[in-house]
Amino acid sequence: MRALFLILFICAKIYGQNSDRNIVAFQVDSLIEESKKSNYSQKERLDLSLRSLEIAKSAKSDSLILKANRNLSLKYFYAEDYDKYISINQYNYKLAKKLKDTSALAVSTGNLGSYYKFFKVNDSSFFYFSKSLKYYSALKNYKEEAYSLMSIADLQYNEKDYTSSETNAIQAIKLLNDLPENEDNLDDLWMLHNRIAAIFSELNQFDKSIQYHDKAIMIANKMNDGFLNRIFSIHNKAFVYKKIKDYDKAIELYSSLLPLRSKYQEDDPTFYALIMSNLGHTKLLNGYRNYSELSKTFHDAHDLAVKYDDDLIRIAVDIDMSKFYHEFEKNDSAYIYAKEAYDISKKLYANTYTLEALMLLSQIKEGEEGKRYLKEHIRLSDSLVNIERNVRNKFARIEYETDQLAAENEQISKENLYLVILSLGLLVTAILVLVLISQRAKNRKLKLIQVQQKANEDIYNLMLSQQDKVDEARAKEKTRVSKELHDGVLGSLFGVRLSLDSINFNEGKEAMMARAKYISQLKTIEHDIRKISHELNTDFISGSSFMDIITTLIESQTHAYNLEHKFTYTDDINWDLVSNKVKINIYRIIQESMQNIYKHANANVITICVSLEKNLICLDVVDDGSGFDISKSKKGIGLKNMRSRVSDINGTINFTSQLGTGTTVNVKIPYTN
Repeated sequence: MRALFLILFICAKIYGQNSDRNIVAFQVDSLIEESKKSNYSQKERLDLSLRSLEIAKSAKSDSLILKANRNLSLKYFYAEDYDKYISINQYNYKLAKKLKDTSALAVSTGNLGSYYKFFKVNDSSFFYFSKSLKYYSALKNYKEEAYSLMSIADLQYNEKDYTSSETNAIQAIKLLNDLPENEDNLDDLWMLHNRIAAIFSELNQFDKSIQYHDKAIMIANKMNDGFLNRIFSIHNKAFVYKKIKDYDKAIELYSSLLPLRSKYQEDDPTFYALIMSNLGHTKLLNGYRNYSELSKTFHDAHDLAVKYDDDLIRIAVDIDMSKFYHEFEKNDSAYIYAKEAYDISKKLYANTYTLEALMLLSQIKEGEEGKRYLKEHIRLSDSLVNIERNVRNKFARIEYETDQLAAENEQISKENLYLVILSLGLLVTAILVLVLISQRAKNRKLKLIQVQQKANEDIYNLMLSQQDKVDEARAKEKTRVSKELHDGVLGSLFGVRLSLDSINFNEGKEAMMARAKYISQLKTIEHDIRKISHELNTDFISGSSFMDIITTLIESQTHAYNLEHKFTYTDDINWDLVSNKVKINIYRIIQESMQNIYKHANANVITICVSLEKNLICLDVVDDGSGFDISKSKKGIGLKNMRSRVSDINGTINFTSQLGTGTTVNVKIPYTN
């Protein structure tokens, strides 16, 4: 009866605990849902969210705390309390990792990426968006995966990594094209097409830029609320025509937007100022010289930018006005607006506008003052070039180092887990041994000496048994080697010796050929002896995994670059004997070659071969692209890097190419076996 009562008591207690948890979970969920209702004020919704978190904490349930925190982070965002917003998302990220909650990890990393992107902390933003991309991809949440790709593409565009930006933008478009054609997805597609159009404009591929602007306009036309999207795309398309000096087409597009002012005035009042300024400057470039009309256009645009306190539009208008006055030789007015653009752009760290303003000031002012502005322009330009070089592969390094760190952390965690398990096992074993010894000491004090003697005897017998096994294994191995030598090597040697004795005194071509035959047999015996020796001293030679790494590199890069590839390699190279320094440089040379082919060669097929010739590792990379003039391309950074890497490992590199016939890169590196 006592046992039955105890079981019933435990079951009732467990049921009570589960019931309590369910009540707490219901309370937390109810408060969260209540906090989402629009009939409450913002402060009331925040208070409800905080209350749900207090209840979750009182229950000491990590999953409930995480759920309440996710809801609370949104309330902090809407309240523009960004310090608490970033803090709670960082906490959510750590808690989600602890719980291995992929969904919560995806949301928290996406929130952190958006936060750092808004405040222009690009490194941190890229770090978290890269993580959210992996989590959303694992969840097959294609909408959020596309958004992460789009955000990464924007960051890479801002850092002028145009190739990577285009790749990620296209991947995002592919994902969105498979989703339902609703307003939100169309808006994202519109932004991505504008981004690719801007990339092609920066790369001076203006025809492609215009094509993508046209696609963006088509997408905007499909939207229910796509009016602003459409006019922005028309404006951006006009800017491309302005860059290629098709001023008539640019003027036509800019002019078509002016009558629509009433439709976008409320949403973006300074957009009209930008259109007027661009229209006036384009007319000026096209030879239009009606001073009073152009002056009124620019001043109306400037007044609008000042009225709505839009500094970026004001800078753009100031620069156009300065160019206008400089064209009409009114340098005092030109200086005023160029200086105003310079001062505002310096305050906003808008370096592109600062450079343009400095160049204008150097042209407007004569003598030492003009030289001073020109020198400042050169210093700033050089500084920006250096920064651009330093950050060119920054995001790739961040992603690589992040993955490497994650792998190292995972390995350390596993090692720590094994260490904890081993320690616990040893501790439990020690405790059991102590208990056993203590119990034996209490119950068998009189037989302690006998027990010790028996234990010593067992240990001694065990040692003898193990020694017998070792001796037996040695004897078997000796017997095997003896048989190998006696039956194989000695038998062969005996046969060769008798044969040589029989022809020892013979002469002539036939005897010479016979002796050559037996010498060949001696070489075979020598090989057998070496093989036996090798088996005695070597367990195995591990297979090369380096070629697997190279294969993965080639397949992933050619897939990203849309190239066909052929990759062959020899098995004669023991990569375990090749230093890591050589392998790393071979990897980087192949990677750099494929990047050069993608960027410059316009190739369809790439062939890569790794072979061994006369103790030289030979690497050949061949493409069927447009080729280049080697004499004019010796100063390229990519080629310099490849020459430097090959020189660093005592190798040689040769480039063979002609315009229209493709390119061959041949690398030879010493190999010591």
